Amino acid sequence: MAHLKFPAISAVACAVVLLLGSTVHAQSSTRSGPQWQAMQARLEALSQELAEQRRLLADLESFRQQYFEQRGLLQSLERQVAQQQVALDELRGTASWNVLASQRGTGTAGEPLRLAQAQPKDPVPVGQSPATEGRPPEVAPLFEQPGVLTQPGHYVLEPSLQYGYSSSNRVALVGYTIIPALLIGLIDVREVKRNTVTAALSARLGVSRRLELELRAPYVYRSDATVSREIFEGSATESVFSANGMHMGDLELGARYQLNDGGIDKPFYVGTLRLKTRTGTDPFDVVTDCQTRCVGNTTGTGLPLDLPTGSGFYSLQAGLTMLYPSDPAVFFGSVTYLHNFARDNVSRTVLNGEKEFLGTISPGPIIGFNFGMGLALNEKSSFSLGYDHSSVGRTRHNGEVVPGSVRTQLGTLLLGYSYRLSKTTSLSVAVGAGLTTDTPDVSLTVRLPMTF
Repeated sequence: MAHLKFPAISAVACAVVLLLGSTVHAQSSTRSGPQWQAMQARLEALSQELAEQRRLLADLESFRQQYFEQRGLLQSLERQVAQQQVALDELRGTASWNVLASQRGTGTAGEPLRLAQAQPKDPVPVGQSPATEGRPPEVAPLFEQPGVLTQPGHYVLEPSLQYGYSSSNRVALVGYTIIPALLIGLIDVREVKRNTVTAALSARLGVSRRLELELRAPYVYRSDATVSREIFEGSATESVFSANGMHMGDLELGARYQLNDGGIDKPFYVGTLRLKTRTGTDPFDVVTDCQTRCVGNTTGTGLPLDLPTGSGFYSLQAGLTMLYPSDPAVFFGSVTYLHNFARDNVSRTVLNGEKEFLGTISPGPIIGFNFGMGLALNEKSSFSLGYDHSSVGRTRHNGEVVPGSVRTQLGTLLLGYSYRLSKTTSLSVAVGAGLTTDTPDVSLTVRLPMTF
């Protein structure tokens, strides 16, 4: 029984072996067939596509990093452009195109409009407008008072040189007429030519963002030439009388205070206060050309042998200056009132050493106003055009108006140029032409403000 069972099992095993062999043979024949080769080609194509996608993904990540780098650089450039735009607005509105210098002194209008201000130190976020300092702009200076204040903690030294020339003619008729064509009497023809050179050094200190103090020390040289035919002599010969004077002028102390925070299309208001002393040569101390006493000009010419370099009176001036930036120009103007303090017990010295007592002398007050416009040519240069007018009151002697004293009108047309030599130094030139008889015919002023 067992013998019969073993062959059966062997037969079954042989059958299984034959089946497996046929299966293996079938599989090997399938792998070598066309379907298997197609699958292999498809798999290789998918592998290559996967590798290409991985390469594109790596490139995309690189582009992404470059995008963020470029975005950061763009934001940095936008911040710089915003800062430069603010500086440009301040430069145009601060006259500094140096429109309104440097009243931007500093200031003089001359800080215009001292027309550049410092750029903001801190970066400004994109889309946010940086805050301005609220300082008036600079302009090419035309008038004595600068329009722009000195920055706090800084000071400005401004050497200047001014030349003025004036001439006047006077004809005095002493006698009476029988008919309009016939004069019986004497004629006094007098022509005066005057040259004045003033060298000055001004120092301005910025106490705070709105307050500035100033000290000005002038040195004056004057030269007068008088051509005349002396009265009461009946001579047709002209004589020339010359005199000159050279000495320290009147020291001046001043203060300026900015009253508000202006801006583009918003006016700035600056209040001024100035005190003029009597340090110059007193006109009552110089010797007058008189033999005995100068009464009615009957003896001597009545002219001083040496010319004074000061006014001889203390003066206090108050004023208000307005600067209105309107890109690219700056408009400015001011009104002032100057009070001359009277002097008592005044005497003058005549040629022979005698003193002629005059009593109390009270010069008239001076009401002044000026206006103009400053325009920036580029970031370094600007020019200004303006008009200055002063109305001088009549002088009183012992409380009474001096005979022949009238209110005097002084009008001057001014043209100024300013060029910024460096960040701290500017060169300004102003030319004035007299429009009234009593105003100097021409004046030329050169200034060189230096900021420290």
